[in-house]
Amino acid sequence: MVMSQAHELQDQGVQLFQQREYEAASRSFQEALDAYKEAGDENMVAEMKVNIGLVHRELGEAQQALDMMQEALRHFQNTEDQFRVAQVLGNMGGVYMALNDKEQAMTSYREAADIFRDMGEDRLYRDTLLALGSLQVREGKFIAGASLYQLGLEGKTDLNMRQRIMKRLSSIITSFSNQVSAS
Repeated sequence: MVMSQAHELQDQGVQLFQQREYEAASRSFQEALDAYKEAGDENMVAEMKVNIGLVHRELGEAQQALDMMQEALRHFQNTEDQFRVAQVLGNMGGVYMALNDKEQAMTSYREAADIFRDMGEDRLYRDTLLALGSLQVREGKFIAGASLYQLGLEGKTDLNMRQRIMKRLSSIITSFSNQVSAS
């Protein structure tokens, strides 16, 4: 009974989050967290902390987001759940960006990408490379960012407008870089 209620609250929170009803989503995730805790499902308690952290990030409360995600990260590291560790690290990369800690954002994205790659999670690996490439381009590291972005886009067919533009730009930058290196 408690588990089905927890799942319903979680689903409700996700729906509210997608509708940008962040305060209501946070309440649903907190209620789900309490229900999962009552049921003894510590993995789902940690997942709800990540979800609450994502709400905090959207509300501009980056430090609270980071605190929640760090708690979840410790749990998943202790249980050696590498997939969830990588997911949390990827989310933390975005939070570090919101905190303007670009170096820590890069570290989080790199660690997440390495874990996804080692696990054979190709899509998540490439998505993380896209985030890391975008960050490096914003930091003025055009060649490194373009290379990562190109790797992230490899094999993707459903590109949005930004990705199509970045793919073209990264091809030009990489081509130019290769010509300069060859000279």
